[in-house]
Amino acid sequence: MLLVLLPVTVLLAFTAFATVTQWEEARTLRDFDAAIKVSFATGEVAGAVARERIAAVEARLSAGPDTLRGRSEAQRTADDALRRAFDEAVGRPESDVAGVLDAVRRQLHALRVQTGTGSLDAQVVAQRYEVIENTLLDVVAALESGRPTRAAGRAADAHIAMLRAIAAAESERAELAILFHAPAEGRATAVAGRWTELEKAQLRAFRQTTSDELKAELHTTIFQAPGREVRKARDMLADTAPRPADWPSYDSWLSDSEKYVDALRGIQDRAARELAVTAERDLRTTRAQAFTELAVSLGVLGLVTLLALALRRSITRPLGQVSEGARALSDGDLSYDIRYAGRDELGDVADTFRELRVTSERLADEIRAMNTAIDAGRLEHRADVDSFDGTWAQLLGGMNGTMASFAAAHGRRRRAEQELEGIFNLSLDLLCISSVDGYFLRVNPAFERTLGYPIETLTSRPFVEFVHEEDRESTREAVALLASGAEVAEFENRYVRADGTECWLQWSARPVPEEGLIYAAARDVTESRRASLEQAALRRVATAVARGVPPSEVFTKVAEEVGSLLGTSSAVLRYEPDGGATVLGIAHARVDATAEAARMTRREAGRKAIEEVARTGAAARSGTSVGAPIVVDGRLWGVVMAASLLDPLPDGTESRLADFTELIATAIANADSRDQLTASRARVVAAGDASRRRIERDLHDGVQQRLVSLQLELRMTETLVTDRSSELAQQLDHLGKGLDDAFQDLLQVARGIHPSVLSRGGLGPALRALARRSAIPVELDLALAGARFPEQVEVAAYYVTSECLTNAVKHARASVVTVAAEERSGVLELVIRDDGVGGAEPDKGSGLIGLIDRVEAIGGRLTVASPPGGGTTLSVRLPVTPPAADVDVLPLG
Repeated sequence: MLLVLLPVTVLLAFTAFATVTQWEEARTLRDFDAAIKVSFATGEVAGAVARERIAAVEARLSAGPDTLRGRSEAQRTADDALRRAFDEAVGRPESDVAGVLDAVRRQLHALRVQTGTGSLDAQVVAQRYEVIENTLLDVVAALESGRPTRAAGRAADAHIAMLRAIAAAESERAELAILFHAPAEGRATAVAGRWTELEKAQLRAFRQTTSDELKAELHTTIFQAPGREVRKARDMLADTAPRPADWPSYDSWLSDSEKYVDALRGIQDRAARELAVTAERDLRTTRAQAFTELAVSLGVLGLVTLLALALRRSITRPLGQVSEGARALSDGDLSYDIRYAGRDELGDVADTFRELRVTSERLADEIRAMNTAIDAGRLEHRADVDSFDGTWAQLLGGMNGTMASFAAAHGRRRRAEQELEGIFNLSLDLLCISSVDGYFLRVNPAFERTLGYPIETLTSRPFVEFVHEEDRESTREAVALLASGAEVAEFENRYVRADGTECWLQWSARPVPEEGLIYAAARDVTESRRASLEQAALRRVATAVARGVPPSEVFTKVAEEVGSLLGTSSAVLRYEPDGGATVLGIAHARVDATAEAARMTRREAGRKAIEEVARTGAAARSGTSVGAPIVVDGRLWGVVMAASLLDPLPDGTESRLADFTELIATAIANADSRDQLTASRARVVAAGDASRRRIERDLHDGVQQRLVSLQLELRMTETLVTDRSSELAQQLDHLGKGLDDAFQDLLQVARGIHPSVLSRGGLGPALRALARRSAIPVELDLALAGARFPEQVEVAAYYVTSECLTNAVKHARASVVTVAAEERSGVLELVIRDDGVGGAEPDKGSGLIGLIDRVEAIGGRLTVASPPGGGTTLSVRLPVTPPAADVDVLPLG
């Protein structure tokens, strides 16, 4: 009887539970139907508040009879809607909607009082109304959040989305009403963009949940008038620089936006009706389904009860055995045996279970054999599919296929591992696997070839120990970055080879954080970096030569670049015809006091290397010094030396220095040619000045003295003539005047050749003498110390000033000339300006070219600025104390 009552009781309980569930669902739908009625009334209040807001804003912006009357009408409409919603909400079992509506009523009253007194500006009024409207919309959303069915939920979502879209449009109207009343030049056109985006978002949500008919109606509203006009106004407002002529009038925009919002409200009303119809339909359907299912359940219950009573005796025992056998088989117990052997359907079931047990035992044996073969690595093993039928044969066939695929994949993996191993070992780049704790786990043979350490040494010590000391900290930072999960890290550092030399490695690494590994590849970029550094050094030297710096600086620059490249002291020397070598430029490496004792040894080794290079014409090494020949125009011109204080230079330094010296030889030749040219020009100028002085001295000591003697004799002869009115007396007087004129002309010629006042008094008096003799006024501004300048400086300054005064009189037609001279930081600065016609061009064969040659011959610089009509300015810089070259002559042999 228990076997009969058990299914009957279960079915009865299920029927009761289903009935209660159906009635509970019906009650939920009934409550939801009541809640949406309250939400509809509350939504009407929200719409009335939105309309009151635009009326209040208009009244605040432009207080007039029409706007004040419109505000009063909007307030009455809002009060009526609020009263209806309050009556609908009173007595409802939902949340305290009536309390919220009462609070809204009080807030509206307070806001109206403040708006009426004018204590709030339009922006604040709009914001206060917006807060009230959002409160009402939140109430509507809470009331419609029940969603007992999917259809009702979609309809509720559509209704709420449309309400919020209308609220955004209304807020935009209020914001734009304030905007249109602002002055055109002060309008912030982006003020309403946030409401446009909110409206679009809500309308997008509405389309996703509403019916096709309402979607089509919404599309018509948006893309036809007046929605098109509203969208056009929004596009204009979104422009960052709208033209004032494009702004629509306020009345036309307000009319279009009102029609657009009214059209949206019409869609919202139809969405509300769809929600009400959906809720009512769901309620009726649920009630009918509840009655139907209750009737069916009771009928089935009666039928099952009768069948259970009828079949109780015939099915209880065999079903129990079959049930136990099935339970044992499901638990994996293949030893259970069903003893029932009847000839009925239950007996067939029992026989089937016994056959299933045997088949399961055989299948388990095949699976165990397959696992054993996999463990033993016998991937060629296959199960006996032919001894099984149906699904079991398919299952074993699938296992055989899996085994075959596994064997094929294993073979491909082995081949891939072999290929990868070959690539790993044959790669010219350095490949490695390291742990995040700083050890190489595996490296390829390229590491051993590049660094010179055996693989056992590389994997037994932290790899930072092989890194140059100056790069260890940056290497640790790169490893820490990889350990933190960075996808790829690229960096460069220096490793110290087994022979003590350095090499630059360029790394690219990728971490595997879950395994604590770092896969990295490196390339030896030592030679490329060296080539880059050499090219940069060559460019710097060539730039110095092109800028026209003094040759001594060029040679020093070459020595500095060689020392920087090799990390040594270096020097540039020139072989002299007498067998010696002159040091033209030198750069010393930084050494400590303990290394000073090695200087004498290094000097002796350097001397031997210089002699060896002079003898063989090829690069040579001696102790800690190496030298490379400088060949200019096919002859041995000099040598570049590099020397280390204590440590011997690495192998290959000779060839590296020779290669760089070969590249730099042209710059050295240019600098030497410039030096020789400058010296030649200086000698020519000095020889000319010496000739001028000699001619001036010969004129002074010879011709001038002879003319003075003749004048004295003529005057004595005049005293012998007693009649001063005689023809002889007049002729003697005429000859005396002629001798005086010849003497003055000769004196002027002597001054032009070499002024004696320059030799006696120096540059200041000589310039003052020039100013006194000038045909036009000369203003002098001389800030010269009492000491004399070098003769070549004084002569150059004098002749430049003299030539400028002559040009100002002959060509510039100037009215005044200003001459300023000042000694500053070992340089004499001379500036000569005139107010003439300008237009002087040194490149067209004028006398300025000779002045430029004279100034540059003594290491100075002359610049001319002579715009047409703007006068002429000459700026001259003459070195007073030229820096002495660091020259050391080393005797050889």
